[in-house]
Amino acid sequence: MAVTRKDVRYIAELARLRFTEEEEIKMAEEMNQILVYMEKLNALDTSNVPPMSHVLDISDVFRPDEPQIRITREEALKNAPDTDGEYFRVPKVIE
Repeated sequence: MAVTRKDVRYIAELARLRFTEEEEIKMAEEMNQILVYMEKLNALDTSNVPPMSHVLDISDVFRPDEPQIRITREEALKNAPDTDGEYFRVPKVIE
């Protein structure tokens, strides 16, 4: 399937772009080159390639997610400038 200037105009309209005639011709040629390359990639036999989420074999570098002791509400509110005993109180921002 080749990309025509009509297709380029349609895509440009969707993207709210404007191209000159020369730019439309160049864009159609470049899009066709991309499609030719994609056809080459589609011709490759990938049946023996395992599915992967990343090209490199990397492992998770984050710490394990383990439960930890949390502070109490009283400890959290201890240094608050203003509180109602249960929640932080802040100045009203929205009228």
